[in-house]
Amino acid sequence: MKPAVLLCLCLAANAGVAAAAPDPLTQPPPVACKLCAEWNQPAAPFRLYGNTYYVGMHGLSSVLVATSDGLVLLDGGLPQSAPLIESNIRALGFKLRDVKLILNSHTHFDHAGGIAALQRDSGAMAMASPSGAQALRQGHAVADDPQAGYTGDTFPPVPKVRTVRDGETLVLGEVSITAHFTPGHTPGSTTWTWQSCEGQRCLNMVYADSLTAVAAPGFRYLGDKDHPDVSGQFRASIDRVAALPCDVLVTVHPDVSRLWERLDAHHKGATPDPLFDAGACRRYADDARRGLEERLAQERAGTAK
Repeated sequence: MKPAVLLCLCLAANAGVAAAAPDPLTQPPPVACKLCAEWNQPAAPFRLYGNTYYVGMHGLSSVLVATSDGLVLLDGGLPQSAPLIESNIRALGFKLRDVKLILNSHTHFDHAGGIAALQRDSGAMAMASPSGAQALRQGHAVADDPQAGYTGDTFPPVPKVRTVRDGETLVLGEVSITAHFTPGHTPGSTTWTWQSCEGQRCLNMVYADSLTAVAAPGFRYLGDKDHPDVSGQFRASIDRVAALPCDVLVTVHPDVSRLWERLDAHHKGATPDPLFDAGACRRYADDARRGLEERLAQERAGTAK
């Protein structure tokens, strides 16, 4: 087990930072994309389990973890998602200035786009893998990202970013959140895990990054003269997610793990309760593995788009 990094002291300086009011003159324009309006549909915030809450949009996840020393926020959606996330945090009775950490899954505009505004308004520290931190600071994907060839995949740069190591555990209050590097969808993709408790019952929470083999035209996961073969690395990431202790799964796009269907069945009293499913990560990984192998077969046949 890798040593935990105690963040309480280094984050204490942020505790007295007042939340800055959004400045319409500096608020970045919304990102326009085919699915952006659909992804950014508002969703009412709700408790997932214990001290873990969903504060994202209908098509883009953002998760809040409450601790005795402040709040941890996972992902920031699109640039235009930031006000919705902030409103959801307040609707749950929390204060934005109590957000101490903003953790990122991967650095595409639909998951990292709102982080700069959320950091500005809360004073929080953003944290990501080394590759992810580089992309956050520069406001666009790194050169070896499979989707780097797409134009327009930019977002507001994030000025304060700290890197995390693979397997590093971040401790805030009584909560320990662990980073699991799961490269494939992007080189810096990270899946995050922690435990949330209600009374004596503690469940393993998994915020799983994308495992889809989506690439700009010309990129090959099997490698070419400009890029190494990363197919084995991608398979290892899928296997890693499959093996995680996993009672409650949230994926960065909630529909991929059928979150809304599971939540509806949960509210209707379905048994067994589909919101709490120890097999969810394995099934998510199985679907991703099939998708990757289909993509690799297309690359071998020369039909990949």
